[in-house]
Amino acid sequence: MQKVLTAEQMREVDRLTTERYGIPSIVLMENAASAVARVITEKLGGSVKGKSILILCGKGNNGGDGAALARILADLGAILEVYTFEKVAESKGDARTNFEQLRAISSSDYDDKGPLYFEDNVLIDYWVNTTGFEIVKFDLLVDALLGTGLTRPLDLLYSHVPLVFSTKHLDKAIPIVSVDIPSGLFSDSHELPELYIEATTTVTFTAPKPANVLPPASQFSGELRVADIGSPQELIDEQPSQLYLAERDDPSNWLEKTAFSNDDYKNKRGHVLLIAGSANYSGAAVLCGNAAMRSGAGLVTIVTPKSSKESVASRVLPEVMVRGVAETQGGAISDEAFRDIGELLDKADSIAIGSGLSQNESTKRFVEKVIENRRQPAIIDADALNLLSPFANLMQKPEREQGRNMGVGHYALANARASASDLDTAPLILTPHEGEFIRLLGTDDRDAIQNRVGAVRDFAGKTQCYSCFKGRTCFDLRTGR
Repeated sequence: MQKVLTAEQMREVDRLTTERYGIPSIVLMENAASAVARVITEKLGGSVKGKSILILCGKGNNGGDGAALARILADLGAILEVYTFEKVAESKGDARTNFEQLRAISSSDYDDKGPLYFEDNVLIDYWVNTTGFEIVKFDLLVDALLGTGLTRPLDLLYSHVPLVFSTKHLDKAIPIVSVDIPSGLFSDSHELPELYIEATTTVTFTAPKPANVLPPASQFSGELRVADIGSPQELIDEQPSQLYLAERDDPSNWLEKTAFSNDDYKNKRGHVLLIAGSANYSGAAVLCGNAAMRSGAGLVTIVTPKSSKESVASRVLPEVMVRGVAETQGGAISDEAFRDIGELLDKADSIAIGSGLSQNESTKRFVEKVIENRRQPAIIDADALNLLSPFANLMQKPEREQGRNMGVGHYALANARASASDLDTAPLILTPHEGEFIRLLGTDDRDAIQNRVGAVRDFAGKTQCYSCFKGRTCFDLRTGR
C-alpha cells in the first residue's frame, strides 16, 4: 500500500530529501520530468520522434517540471510547442533555471517555430484563437500549469485553458498528461472546483495526493502513475498520513499467502459462519456461501430460515453446510433461532451476518444477540446494518452484565470493562454502501458523507469498529481509476 500525502507533507519530504540526504531539489525536478517523459513515450507507442506535443507551463515548480520535460522530449526527437501565460522573469529557483535553459535552446519565432518553440507571457485570448484553435494538430497535450499548491479556483488567466483542453468534441482523441495533478484541482481535497483539466493520465511524484485518489476529484486524474523521483521511502513513512492507496500487489500477495498447499487441513483453514437469507432472498445466502468457500475457508456453514434451507442447499457448493433455524411467519430468521446456533457460535472462527435477512423486530433481536454474544470477528452487512441503525442508539444501550464476551464496537463501548484482548481479537467490521451508511449515522442528509474519508474515519473512531465504506472510493487496480 502507498501512503497518500497532502501538499504540505509532500513539501516536507522534498525538503528533507535535500537537507538530510543531500539530493539537490533541481535533481528531483529533473527526475520528475524524466518520469513524465517515460510515460509520454509509452503512450505514444514507444517513441516520441516526430510526434507533435504541446506543453503548457505555469511559472512555479509545476511549470519548471514542464520546461525540463520539454528539453528532454526535444532530445528524443519530439516536435514541441511550449507556452506559459506568465513572465519567465517572475519564476524563481529551480523553475527559473529550467525556463532559462529551455529558452537558450528553443526558437521564439512564431513564423519559423522549428522543432522546439517556446514563448512566455502569452496573451491567453490570443493563444486560444491561434494555437488553442488548432489543438487537433498535436499528438499529445501536457498540463504543467498548476501543481499541488493551488488552494483557490482558477483565476481569469487560466480559465479558458480547461475548455481548450476538453478534446471530447474533436474528431481526434488526444491524450492529455497532467504533471503531478490536473490543473484546477485542489491537492488535498476530493471536491471538484468549477474549472479543471480532465487528464487521461496523471503522473504524480513520490506519493499519491488526496485529489488523485478520492472521488469525485480522482475521476479526472485518468490513469494514475506514481513516479519515484529519488526521495527515500523512510521520509514518506515518517509522514503522519493515515490515508493509503491499495496497490495491485496487495490483494495478489494476500492470495498467494493464503493459497492452499498439499498438506492443508480444513480445520486449519478456518470455519466461517454465515447468517444470511430469507424466504424472498435465499440467493443472497447462496452467493455468500460460495464466495466464502472459494475465498479459501476450510469450513463454511450457512444459517438460514428453515423454509429456505432446501432452496439454499440445492444451489450452493456441495462442500458448504446449511443449517435451517426458526423463522418468523414471513420467512425471516426469528430471535428464537439464537438458541439453535449456540454450538456454531462456539466453533466458528468468524461470522458474516446480514445478506438477505429481511427486516423485522424479531430478526433485529436475533442480530443483536449474535453480535453481543460472539467471541470472534464479525462482518455486518446489508439488512443487519439496517437493523442496527442508527448505530448511535446502540452505543448508548445500558451496560451489559459483567463476564459476557464483549467485542469491539457499540457493545464494547457500552461496557467500560471490555478488555483490550476483546478489542483486538473480536473486531466488528461494517461494510455499508452510501444509503446504509447514512442510516447508520441516523440522518437523511447526504451532505454528512460529502467528505467520505472524513465521515467514515470519524464514525470508526467513535464506534471503534472497522468500517468499509463501499462506493466510488474504490480503485480499479488495473487502470488506476
